[in-house]
Amino acid sequence: MPRHTCRLSYAAPVALIALSATLAPSLTAQPAPNARIQAVMNRPEFAHAHWGMEFYDIASGKVVMSHNGDRLFVPGSTTKVVTMATAMQTLGPDHRFHTKVYRTGPIRNGIVQGDLVLVASGDPNISNRVRDGGYAFIDQDHSYGGQPLAADPLTTLRQMAQQVASKGIKGLTGQVIVDASLFREAGRELGTRIALSPMVVNDNVIDIVVVPGRRAGEPVTVTVSPKTSLLTVQAYLTTSDSGTAPAVRMVEDSTNKDRRFLVAMGTVPVGPASNSRWAVPQPSRFGEITFAEVLNDAGVAAIPRLASRQVDAAALAARYADSLLVAEHVSLPLSKEAVVLLKTSQNLHASNFPLLLGALKGNGTRNGFDIAREWLTSEGLDLNGAVQGDGAGGDAYFSPRFMSRLLAKVWTKPWAQDFKMAMPTLGKDGTLAQIQVNSPGAGKVFAKTGTFGSFDPLNRRQLIHGKGLAGFFTTKSGREIAFAIYVNNVSVASGDPAVVAGQALGEVASIAWESVK
Repeated sequence: MPRHTCRLSYAAPVALIALSATLAPSLTAQPAPNARIQAVMNRPEFAHAHWGMEFYDIASGKVVMSHNGDRLFVPGSTTKVVTMATAMQTLGPDHRFHTKVYRTGPIRNGIVQGDLVLVASGDPNISNRVRDGGYAFIDQDHSYGGQPLAADPLTTLRQMAQQVASKGIKGLTGQVIVDASLFREAGRELGTRIALSPMVVNDNVIDIVVVPGRRAGEPVTVTVSPKTSLLTVQAYLTTSDSGTAPAVRMVEDSTNKDRRFLVAMGTVPVGPASNSRWAVPQPSRFGEITFAEVLNDAGVAAIPRLASRQVDAAALAARYADSLLVAEHVSLPLSKEAVVLLKTSQNLHASNFPLLLGALKGNGTRNGFDIAREWLTSEGLDLNGAVQGDGAGGDAYFSPRFMSRLLAKVWTKPWAQDFKMAMPTLGKDGTLAQIQVNSPGAGKVFAKTGTFGSFDPLNRRQLIHGKGLAGFFTTKSGREIAFAIYVNNVSVASGDPAVVAGQALGEVASIAWESVK
């Protein structure tokens, strides 16, 4: 799984869910992991690592197995369990985002006497994901360098542009404006460094897909998606022999912030296509430019807001009347978004949710972490086992006990089954697609992965600060088990420590599925 590699302060106001941790061992002895699990923990590659886990029988309220269950661990993206569960509880699984476009003046002879304003709703899927009543995903998300979905990433914006055109609108005297005032557009999420904003088009990235030739010396094909005037890529790349390392240098010219140029030079080895995604610097501006472009494609003459023009969100909002509504996109239910966020570990979506919750439910006095704390406390959870400073997992600590108990609370909700099935499936899909593929637990364990790592310059290798797995499985006798497994500080002499640790966590989960009767 792609890893978070930075520990930077969160740009938006946040509150820690808990400021203290109970570090003393539990006074009540808990059943220890069985010998097979102990053997995994005792492997040489984990000689300097720290393990923690807890398996909890939801119906009986009894711990099945535990090791360092009350200690805090670096959880990585298992944090998204807390984020998504809080969103489902607060907004409801049927919550839909409504992204609307208003005109600010009358229509005369097909021309809007004023602007078109797209009001960003926080919908994370203004993109091309909608398929067969759900949101499509690829196991390795394009934000992590995976391949983008095949359809046009501006599909949703094009549908909205068609709605505008269907009103008989042929142009406007003003400009296309994105109102991104739902929450402050500032900062970047801590993992992939993509900009946070209530305006999310194509996950706020432009995909640069690089396809090498079939043999050395052939030219390399580069495709930019979506195609937009914001970014032009000039590629001077040739194909090198299979097995050689890519040697690509990219130089960006950002003199004109609305027309960026990226020059790629070097060699790419024979092999599969790769995606070098480019994070847009200002999502609201990306939205203005791309929406103006698709409006023109739909026959509506439009230009994006002039860069020198300042947006007065309050003045614009005063004109948001139903009579001036010219387009609206309604998202799929939140339960469908959970699939994208949890299965692919979508960092931007998760990082936006605390900001969204504060904007939608905070009443101007509470942020998303205040809302999370109120709910978690009302469920009787011990927040001494939880520290959270972002939605994705770049700034968090959890104990296996807290996480397993939270999952047990999730299991009591009407949306529990949707939540479980939105998680990656061991050996089958999402970030678990390549983990323990042939194990007995493959297809039986549903769990969120987590990875947080950085480069160790002294030893010239990766260090995994935290690797986690948290979720559910149903035993052969029908008992529902909530569990969380963590291993911290994994460094190996050769190979990828994230893969080593990830396979080990999956193995432990599979052994537990086999062992717990």
